[in-house]
Amino acid sequence: MSQPRTILVTGGAGFIGSHTCAELLSRGHDVVVVDNHENSVPEALHRVESVAGRPLTAAYVLDVRDREALSNVFASHPVDAVVHFAGRKAVAESVRMPVEYYDTNVGGTTALLEVMSEYHVHRLVFSSSCSLYGAAAHMPLAEDDRVAPVNPYARSKWMCEQILTDVCAHRPEFTVHALRYFNPVGAHPSGLLGEDPLGVPDNLMPYIAQVAAGLREHVTVFGDDWPTPDRTGVRDYIHVMDVADGHRIALEHPAPPGLHVLNLGSGQGTSVLQLIEAYQHASGRSVPYRIGPRRPGDVPELVADGSAAADTWNWHPIRDLARMCQDSWRFQVDNPHGYRTPGVPRPATEPQATTGPIRLHATPGSDT
Repeated sequence: MSQPRTILVTGGAGFIGSHTCAELLSRGHDVVVVDNHENSVPEALHRVESVAGRPLTAAYVLDVRDREALSNVFASHPVDAVVHFAGRKAVAESVRMPVEYYDTNVGGTTALLEVMSEYHVHRLVFSSSCSLYGAAAHMPLAEDDRVAPVNPYARSKWMCEQILTDVCAHRPEFTVHALRYFNPVGAHPSGLLGEDPLGVPDNLMPYIAQVAAGLREHVTVFGDDWPTPDRTGVRDYIHVMDVADGHRIALEHPAPPGLHVLNLGSGQGTSVLQLIEAYQHASGRSVPYRIGPRRPGDVPELVADGSAAADTWNWHPIRDLARMCQDSWRFQVDNPHGYRTPGVPRPATEPQATTGPIRLHATPGSDT
């Protein structure tokens, strides 16, 4: 199978999506982005072009559940493959908003698959999650371990994987990689791209970064009674640039038709308290914390067995926890207001109406 050339990236302005777009552009692929900017801003795409030194082919403001709008994108570009990031991604929020999570994550995936079939595009890299494994009895977790999701976010990702299994069985021309990555953190080493959540961060590292910067008072540690060495939750953190590299390799590596499930993780568990300590060292700042109750939907520990990706692609993450914290802190220091201009409020977070391509004014190689 020839390597893809024109890649459609859904959710391409988001945290992992923007870093993946930059990686694909820098490696010579043409990239088309669709994003409704519910949890992202167009400025991220200007930064992508600056980092990559090449322009995006186009960027569209649309919701992937809008089949007609999505079909128009496929009709306008010779899409060879799709990387599907678009969706909701916060565990705690999913417990509060289960219907919205199923609607967005499952509905967006089925709409995308329908349009891909309509335009005979049969190569997909799907953004899955380690949360599928749930409260596993042993670590590290391999791809054939029992799947037992415990919250709506994880269940929505599991439903999508089941759909993809059925699609590949029914449509043998499809080649799909479902990448179960663990906890992507960090930022682009340039300081131009990073995690810039709207509102209060749902993920731990950007919250720690804001506390270190003095923007928030303290970190709440959700539970100090977990069955882990220091009694706080343990996660496998992986640098977002390693995750972006994994998506590129999934697209470029020859693979037979069918569904291929692979973990992307470091294989190293880090507790909440260990992460706070590492971030204090990287930033030179104090990160005060308080202990709170466990959150619904949380599990004690998630650590990857990454041997399948190593065996299949000879792929290993190359950036350690110190580098993750250093790059995250650089983005926080260089972008204290995130992607916003000081004094200019964020746009509304409701999905915008479907439009044509966003005109990206950033000159490749510039800072904006």
